[in-house]
Amino acid sequence: MIRIAIVDDHAMVRAGLRQFFADQADFEVVAEAANGRDALDIVRRGGVDVVVMDISMPGQSGVDALAAIRARTPELPVLILSGFAEEHYATTLLRQGASGYLNKDCDPEEIVKAIRTVARGRKYITAGVAERLAEGLGGGGDKPAHEQLSERELQVFLRLAQGETIGHMAESLSLSVKTVSTYRTRVMEKMGLASNSDLTYYALKHGLIQ
Repeated sequence: MIRIAIVDDHAMVRAGLRQFFADQADFEVVAEAANGRDALDIVRRGGVDVVVMDISMPGQSGVDALAAIRARTPELPVLILSGFAEEHYATTLLRQGASGYLNKDCDPEEIVKAIRTVARGRKYITAGVAERLAEGLGGGGDKPAHEQLSERELQVFLRLAQGETIGHMAESLSLSVKTVSTYRTRVMEKMGLASNSDLTYYALKHGLIQ
């Protein structure tokens, strides 16, 4: 039996997944959460084999939660199920520890296949993502700027792009204001941007925020 935790801020999505998973003889939904902070609480309690998680959620996002889960239980598979197309986040999050990445528009049977794959300790990578990863290994020069960011830099970038202040970010990430400011500077330098409004424009243009 594969014990699953569903993490998504939309109750209808959680209900739909729960109902669909109930039809799978080897699946059992043992926990649900609406944000990354509650997801981490579930992970701390244990008893979960796979986390199926969105990345765009209020409070602590899936990107933040992925980093926290990886730090606490690096062996626990986390399958990202997102409304964003694969080309926006998949390669970045796979490099940062996600076990797989699927768009919510995918065939439901693919979600089942992905969960069974990651539960066995393997990565689930679609053909399109595999091609993008191969291009990255080949040193392709057209890699988007955000894919050059580290895990923490990506967290800071997305929060800044959504208008979060450095002070609030420092508090929620348990970092000093100086440290967050340093990350902001690195993000600006790596991406060749000059202001927070530039970050927001970039994120909107590339479909990284809604």
